[in-house]
Amino acid sequence: MRFDLAYDGTEFSGWARQPSRRTVCGVLEDTLSMVLREDVSLTVAGRTDAGVHAAGQVAHADLPAAVDVAGLPKRLARALPADVRVFSARVVPAAFDARFSAMRRHYEYRVTDAPFGAHPLRRLDTLAWPRPLDVGAMNVAAGLLLGEHDFCAFCKRREGATTIRELQRLELVRSSVDGVVTAFVSADAFCHSMVRSLIGALLAVGEGRKAVEWPSSLLSLSGRASGVTVAPAHGLSLVRVDFPADDELAARAEMTRRVRTLER
Repeated sequence: MRFDLAYDGTEFSGWARQPSRRTVCGVLEDTLSMVLREDVSLTVAGRTDAGVHAAGQVAHADLPAAVDVAGLPKRLARALPADVRVFSARVVPAAFDARFSAMRRHYEYRVTDAPFGAHPLRRLDTLAWPRPLDVGAMNVAAGLLLGEHDFCAFCKRREGATTIRELQRLELVRSSVDGVVTAFVSADAFCHSMVRSLIGALLAVGEGRKAVEWPSSLLSLSGRASGVTVAPAHGLSLVRVDFPADDELAARAEMTRRVRTLER
């Protein structure tokens, strides 16, 4: 079964279960298990860090055919806390895997350089930056990062995991209404802290501390770049996950499981 959900990450210690910590996965699995009266284990499209939000997260679980799918979101709404909601639940093919079947993930990062800071109603999802940002320079730097690269300079390594990713979109747009700068970031997948590290590097360019070529020059490194600051979590939201047609799910999952290498 596929679940489409959203959450305010402010009070969560990320997605993944952790002992003695409140996590999105822990709250959802415990609530689903209580409502359905059986143990439920979720697989998610993207494991968000502590403080990161989601407007379009996707997860799946193997559940009995007898479950009332149509009525499940309403039942969950009565049991879940206010900072997480399941919008829909639906039966999907057995080949569907929220993590490995995904074709790409889309994130947005909100930052304001207004002298008064973030709007009070958006303070929990918008970073207040204390210095003016040159969005044009940031976009030049962002364009040099697009494509398939080893992003190890921007990632926290995990044992056995590749840091090769295809960055498909990295674009910053300043709103003509409130001046907030939104970074639109899309890739086939992201490694740990990659999005926030990319944003941190672009912020250094935007305020004039680094040249536009600096972020892309880090792609030649064989390890994490010590000069890259990870941007605060609360400005980041997972907004959408794309999946292929049902008859392509298995092939996509098989391709995703392959460990990638770069052709030289």
